[in-house]
Amino acid sequence: MQRSDTDAAETHFGYRTVPLGEKQTLVDDVFHKVAKRYDIMNDLMSGGLHRAWKNVLISKLRPPQGDRPFRLLDLAGGTGDVSFRAVTAGGTGTRAVVADINTEMLAVGRERAEKRGLSDKVDFREANAEELPFEDASFDAVTIAFGIRNVPRIPLALSEMRRVLKPGGQALVLEFSKVDVPLLDKIYEFYSFRVIPELGKRVAGDGEPYQYLVESIRRFPAPDVFAQMMRTAGFARVTATPLTGGIVCLHSGYRI
Repeated sequence: MQRSDTDAAETHFGYRTVPLGEKQTLVDDVFHKVAKRYDIMNDLMSGGLHRAWKNVLISKLRPPQGDRPFRLLDLAGGTGDVSFRAVTAGGTGTRAVVADINTEMLAVGRERAEKRGLSDKVDFREANAEELPFEDASFDAVTIAFGIRNVPRIPLALSEMRRVLKPGGQALVLEFSKVDVPLLDKIYEFYSFRVIPELGKRVAGDGEPYQYLVESIRRFPAPDVFAQMMRTAGFARVTATPLTGGIVCLHSGYRI
C-alpha cells in the first residue's frame, strides 16, 4: 500500500521524531493523563503566574461591556480557564465557545462551568484546530493559550483561526517562549527539566507527560519566527509581546 504524504511526513513530539499522522494521538494521550490535575499543575508549575499571563491576554482581548454581542472561540481551552475570564470581564453580550480535541479536558471544563454558573455563557465543543467545524467569519476573536505548540500542523491551525474570524477580528496566541534574561535562562532550564517532571510524578502520578510538555516548549519557534508564520497565514498587524523575561509571549494578529 502506498503511503500518503501525511503518513510519510515527520514531526516532533518533544525531542522525539514521530510520523506526522501519529502526533495527535500521542498528544491526546498526554492530556487524557493530566486532565483532572491540569489546573492544579498549572498553578504549581508556574507559581501561579499563568493566572497573570491569562489576565494580560484578557486585557488585550478587551471583551466589550454592555449587551453588545461578542463571540469568542477559545481553542485548546478544554478546562475553560480563558473563556471564564473573558465572559466574566465582558458584558452580558459576551459568549465563548471552548473547542478542544480532548474529551476528558472538555468534561473537566463543563463541570467547572456548572460550578461557576457559567454554563449559559460558555459552550464546549469537541473540535480539531486544524479543521474547525465553524462557519467562515463567525467569531469576533479567537484565542489559544498554551496549546498551539501541541498542534501537529500549526500553519493549518493558524489558517483556520483566520478563516473563522470576522473581518477586523483579533487572534491572540499565548505560548511559552525563549527566556532572554541572563541567569534566569539557566534557572528556568533547571526548573523545567529537573523540577516540573518530578512535580508531575508526585501530584499527577505521572512525570512523563510533563517531560513531553517541557520538551515541546523548547521545540516551539522563536517569537519572530512564529510572528512570520502568522503573517504567512494572512494575519495583519502582527505583534509579539514577551512576558516575565520571555518565559511566555503573547502573539496578536488581525483579520483585515
